[in-house]
Amino acid sequence: MTKVGIVMGSDSDMPVMAKAADILDKLGVSYEMTIISAHREPDVFFEYAKSAESKGWKVIIAGAGMAAHLPGMCAAIFPLPVIGIPMHTTSLGGRDSLYSIVQMPSGIPVATVAINGGANAGLLAAKILATSDPELLERLKAYSAELKAQVEAKAERLAEVGYKNY
Repeated sequence: MTKVGIVMGSDSDMPVMAKAADILDKLGVSYEMTIISAHREPDVFFEYAKSAESKGWKVIIAGAGMAAHLPGMCAAIFPLPVIGIPMHTTSLGGRDSLYSIVQMPSGIPVATVAINGGANAGLLAAKILATSDPELLERLKAYSAELKAQVEAKAERLAEVGYKNY
């Protein structure tokens, strides 16, 4: 059963949104991914957000650039957690996206990750789901242990070869 909806406003967001999907794949979390423009096809967007709960989704990850209304509008309609990913933009470096997502009015929260923070959005969605899924929690702990081991291996290599040969 699908647990997470991943939605983006444009296919140009795909490289970032794919990082969220990759993390969910690695952790065994099911998701559906699509492209919807909240501004260009509002009827499609409203149906998407209104039907998400009845589909059994527990979290929506929404990525958007520039005006970045997609995550906030999802949060206005979908009663469960929404994670916003602000996209880097050429005009303002993603700050426009970040402010549009993080500055939500009181009562309509959107959890917001870093600009282009797809992997963290996937991890946050998994952590939300893990509050009621002990097996997923164990997979998250194993993932964290992998990250620790990677850092330890890098530190060992640095100690062995020195920074000039690293």
